[in-house]
Amino acid sequence: MAAVGTLSYNGWKMFLVFMCVFAAVNCDDKVPLVVWASDGYALSPANAPSSGHTVSVDELGSYLSRALSTSPHNLLLFLQDKLSVEDFTMYGGVFGNKQDSVFRNLEGALRSSSSSLWLPSVSSTAAASVSTLLQNQIETAPLYMNPDTLAQLRLNASVAALLVFRLPYSGGADVMMSAKEILSGNDEVIGQVTSIMKTQSVPYTAVFTALQPSRVVEEEVSLAVRSVGSRSLLQSRRGESPAAYPPVEFKEKGSSCILMWAEKLVVSLYRSEKWERHDLASKTFGEGVTPNLNGSSCNETHSRLVLNYEDVLSFRSFRLIFIMNQRHYKVSARRWFTMERVQLEYDGKKASFNGSRHIYAPAEYSYHCASVSSSNSPQLFPHSAKDNANEWQISFHDLQIQGFNVTGKDFSYASDCAAFFTPGIWMGLVTSLLMMLVLTYGLHMIMQLRTMDRFDDPKGPAISVPQTD
Repeated sequence: MAAVGTLSYNGWKMFLVFMCVFAAVNCDDKVPLVVWASDGYALSPANAPSSGHTVSVDELGSYLSRALSTSPHNLLLFLQDKLSVEDFTMYGGVFGNKQDSVFRNLEGALRSSSSSLWLPSVSSTAAASVSTLLQNQIETAPLYMNPDTLAQLRLNASVAALLVFRLPYSGGADVMMSAKEILSGNDEVIGQVTSIMKTQSVPYTAVFTALQPSRVVEEEVSLAVRSVGSRSLLQSRRGESPAAYPPVEFKEKGSSCILMWAEKLVVSLYRSEKWERHDLASKTFGEGVTPNLNGSSCNETHSRLVLNYEDVLSFRSFRLIFIMNQRHYKVSARRWFTMERVQLEYDGKKASFNGSRHIYAPAEYSYHCASVSSSNSPQLFPHSAKDNANEWQISFHDLQIQGFNVTGKDFSYASDCAAFFTPGIWMGLVTSLLMMLVLTYGLHMIMQLRTMDRFDDPKGPAISVPQTD
């Protein structure tokens, strides 16, 4: 989040600590910008932009115009090659190690200034045009120089001047100096320039920024709902490789109509008094893997995804079939799709599992579940007591499937199988309720206690308490 305002030196120290926290998460094209005036002058206060906002070229021009309306028009522009807010937190000694700070002269200049302007999130395009913006403000051409040249130049406080000092930056392994050493050297340049300006008694306004960021902070791509038909649980962080493998996609007449993805597709057969397991994921997903979808079909009300395999658990032909239906339900006044059956067909035999009671989602959504199984917390049940499914177990890990209203290659918003009240939540609620009941009962009993209205007097006669009425 960008922050703008008139701050004291204490505000500068807090800024160093929290700059990266309040900066925009995606810093790949954003740089910080600092403006301050010499001692005795103040910048015009400015309102902070909204949270997470990146300052554009026009907005930067507006901020600079407002700040320069009450500050000296002798401008010092310290333009570094690269700079990011992380440089302040990493090398600014903001965690109590002030002796390790490489920005001592910058801090000293801010300490002597009565106000400062902070823009932690400025677009690199705007930062690159800051020289032009300042030139337009005072209507004079920039002068590129170094501290030695400035020491020989006699400035006039009444004549506006734009002095530009280019500062390097490097953090690579192919140079002799580290980024910390170069930043420290740049800070020394700032200190020399401000000392010369103070010696010549010339008031000034200084700007410190960079042409591009020194670090790129990856943005965590949220699983946000872009629209009803656009969310995908297979998104990944930008800059990294996408999901391990794309989903299975079945097309009808050139348009996608079924999508399915899973981390594991495990089928198990009880044979010779033991369970024999086989994971079909390696034959279904992955680079260079093209599953055989012969027999698949889809229309507005029925979808059938058929995955054909060979040599699975010693069976020459093996098919895993997902059968889905869509219909309108009057109670909810909307259309839902259900996983009617999951079938295994192997060498002419068939095993059917019913999933309609547990696997369902709104028709325009996809269905997602971390575990779909016929054994542990089963969502799939054998179609009948005599069905061959009683000899099989199937388990799908991180399953996501959509059989209707598919747009493009991305899943729609996912309806997750996790219930709102999980067993752990119910256990916590019941335990809390029992504790509240015990506490209420204890308070009620305490409130019923009555003190005695008569007491024994050791110097007087004993109290006689009749045993009968």
